Amino acid sequence: MSEPLIPKHGGYRKLKSFRVAQLAYDVTVRFCERYISPRSRTHDQMVQAARSGVQNIAEGSQASGTSKKMELKLTNVARASLEELRLDYEDFLRQRGLPIWERDDRRRAALIAGRPDSAEAVAKWARQVHGQHGQGGRHGQGDPSTLSTSSMSSTPENPTYPEIAANGALALIAVACSLLDRQLASQARAFETDGGFTERLYNHRRGRRGY
Repeated sequence: MSEPLIPKHGGYRKLKSFRVAQLAYDVTVRFCERYISPRSRTHDQMVQAARSGVQNIAEGSQASGTSKKMELKLTNVARASLEELRLDYEDFLRQRGLPIWERDDRRRAALIAGRPDSAEAVAKWARQVHGQHGQGGRHGQGDPSTLSTSSMSSTPENPTYPEIAANGALALIAVACSLLDRQLASQARAFETDGGFTERLYNHRRGRRGY
């Protein structure tokens, strides 16, 4: 049988890039609620950038049935939105004199290796990192949701929750961006090889006519 004119599409919920971007979005909403003033323009920008990453992956997947070109465009918009979000987190850390962890930092690696599937799982990782430095549990400084960036002093030995949370988000964003880079490369190859909807329509008509 010949291939259908409109192939299967829209399975974005199964994409790793979608799942990680969605997690980064959920984490960003929590982060902004706790550490960014709701009156700040940055608050809305970060949440919208995170949401844009998720939405455009989904829209690109839906559009792929009839337009590979649109799929590429929307996936690229998702990638650009997450890059914008990454810069916002880096600015947050830089402007407060907090360190951006290296890519091979063991705490960052532990988060990625743990493959968290919810914002609460990321929060649990943050509490563990905080506790490992002697600030968690009964002797800690309390629930991170009650803490502000001005109430804590971060040092290499005693990282604050804002430092941990922002670097955790950066780790998730890095994973999502890496997945999207591979996704874009795959989409580009498919477009070059198979063409778009116009080419499929032409081939479909030729097949029906028998030549």
